[in-house]
Amino acid sequence: MTTREATSLLPRAADTAVIGEYGRSLSEWAAVVAFGAIQWPWLLRSLHGGTLAQKHALLDRLDLPYDALPYLGSWKADTGLLKLLVDHILEHKPALVVEFGAGASTLVLARAMQQAGGGTLISFDQHPDFVDATRQWLADYALEADLRPAPLKPSPEGWPGLWYDHGPLPNGIELMLIDGPPWSVHPLTRGAAVSEFDHIAPGGTVMLDDAARPGERLVARRWRKLRPDFDFDMDKSGTKGTLIGRRRL
Repeated sequence: MTTREATSLLPRAADTAVIGEYGRSLSEWAAVVAFGAIQWPWLLRSLHGGTLAQKHALLDRLDLPYDALPYLGSWKADTGLLKLLVDHILEHKPALVVEFGAGASTLVLARAMQQAGGGTLISFDQHPDFVDATRQWLADYALEADLRPAPLKPSPEGWPGLWYDHGPLPNGIELMLIDGPPWSVHPLTRGAAVSEFDHIAPGGTVMLDDAARPGERLVARRWRKLRPDFDFDMDKSGTKGTLIGRRRL
C-alpha cells in the first residue's frame, strides 16, 4: 500500500521493523500521549491535502495525469509541500536528493528532477512492501528512484524515538527531505535527522514536513541551536507547514 491508495488517518507503525534493543520508557510514552492530546487541531487540519484545483495545477505542471496522485492529506504529503518541492527542484536543479519517508513526494521529486534534467534521488522507508509498491508506482509513469528499505533503530545523539538504519550516506546532498518516521513513534523522533546534516552540501537545503506540529516546533528550536551554520525559516503555504533550512556557503 502507498499513498496511491486510500489509507488510514494514523500512520502505519505496528509492524515496523526495529534494529537493536528498543523499549519506550515511561517518559517517552507520556510524551506520545501528551502530544497526541494537544496536537489534535494540527492532525485535523492535516486531513486537508489541498484543493482539487491545487492538485490539478501541480499535476499539469508536472505533465502527469490527474489520477497520478489520487490521495493526499492525513499523514501523507499535501499540495503545499509538493509545490515547494517542485519549485525548488526546477529552480535549483539539484543533482543529489535524499528523502526519508517515501510516497507521493517520491513520485513528485522523481518527475520534477526528470523535467529539470536528471539527477539522483535516494528514498528511504521503513516498510519494504511500501518501498516495492512505490517503486512500481514510479515505473507506471516511466520514473526512477533509488528506493531503499531501511528499518528503524534507536535514535543517535541522545534524541528520543527511532531513526533509519540507512547505512552510509553520500556527501554533497543538495536537498534532504524529512517526512518520517511518524510522530506516533515519538513527537521528537525526526529531530535525529540533524545527525545527517554534515552530508548536506554548502548551499544545500533541508526540508522538514509537518513543521507546524508542536513536536516539530521543538525540533526546529533545537536544530537552530545545534546548527548555526544553517538558516531556518518556516513556510506556511501548506496545511502542515514546512521548515526550510539552508546551509550557508
